[in-house]
Amino acid sequence: MVRETGYYDLLGVNPTASADDIKKAYRKLALKYHPDKNPNEGEKFKLISQAYEVLSDPKKRDLYDQGGEQAIKEGGVGGGGFSSPMDIFDMFFGGGGRMHRERRGKNVVHQLGVTLDEMYNGATRKLGLQKNVICEKCDGYGGKKGTLEKCSNCKGRGVQIQVQQIGPGMIQQIQSMCPDCQGQGERFSAKDRCKVCNGHKVERKKKILEVHIDKGMKDGQKITFHGEGDQEPGLEPGDVIIVLDQREHPVYQRQEDNLIMKMEIKLAEALCGFKKTIRTLDNRMLIITSPPGQVVKHNDIKCIQNEGMPVYRDPYEKGQLIIQFMVEFPEKHWLPVHMLPQLESLLPEREDVMISDDMEEVDLEEMSYESQRRSYSGEAYEEDESPRGGVQCQTQ
Repeated sequence: MVRETGYYDLLGVNPTASADDIKKAYRKLALKYHPDKNPNEGEKFKLISQAYEVLSDPKKRDLYDQGGEQAIKEGGVGGGGFSSPMDIFDMFFGGGGRMHRERRGKNVVHQLGVTLDEMYNGATRKLGLQKNVICEKCDGYGGKKGTLEKCSNCKGRGVQIQVQQIGPGMIQQIQSMCPDCQGQGERFSAKDRCKVCNGHKVERKKKILEVHIDKGMKDGQKITFHGEGDQEPGLEPGDVIIVLDQREHPVYQRQEDNLIMKMEIKLAEALCGFKKTIRTLDNRMLIITSPPGQVVKHNDIKCIQNEGMPVYRDPYEKGQLIIQFMVEFPEKHWLPVHMLPQLESLLPEREDVMISDDMEEVDLEEMSYESQRRSYSGEAYEEDESPRGGVQCQTQ
């Protein structure tokens, strides 16, 4: 005597049905109410799977026949053995475990231009993007429920096959997606189609994302917004991935956690010392000093500890600020000729050159790139015009 028939009614079988009858009934209903086919029948699919889980197991079925659903719960086997209805479906149809639950939409990648200042200080940027969301009017069904009919254009196949002749006795078949049903094989009539999404099940909406740029982030670093991609019935939304694109800074260049800058100084400053100020990326002013007597050469490199970029996720630690000095020499004739011996007396002694009679004296001239190009082209022309030497083959 069966106490309850709820699980049998869900599968549409009699309490005396055989194991094969229960299996056939579940197969038919599971395919009909699977979320990929009917996204709005998820609860029905869950109940069908729960009923099959119990009735397909002889021990659980016997317990259910004697005490109903309450006996299943008290027996500690209610829903046991499977983490979700998808597991039951996959096991029954030989699917790949949780493959169906992991079906996801495509990720969307956006590039976001950021300044070095934002990477140094941290910033929050708002990014507006267009995305597909499941239509609220029809809950992603596409139209009036129960009015979905087989596409008459493709006969429910979702594709069209065209045959064309490409030569004598040669034909070619071209398969393309059906334009009427968009490859679904089913469609709504014009009067039953959702007026908001026009039967596409999704609508286009604008989404504002707040992108938090942490101190020390780097060029090309990715920020992921999970599940913010395009929505589609039966699919888990993909992610929106923001890729940081660092813009060029007029003063600083970045090298990992270090900052590099060039500083121009006068010759007098290079020889006699100086004080200079540097404005940092967080708008502080640093004073650097080169004491008198310490000579700074052209292209000399100095560094300041802990004034570089903040270390990502450890912003109290910073890299180095590296300074490359560019010594600016005066223009020619900047000092009257009669004063040059006085200047020379203050500088290190020059090296004497031994001159002999067999040496040839030449003049230094300013280098002109245009004359250099003409010189090279002239030499090439003369070389082309001159007779060519070398070994030649003789014909007999």
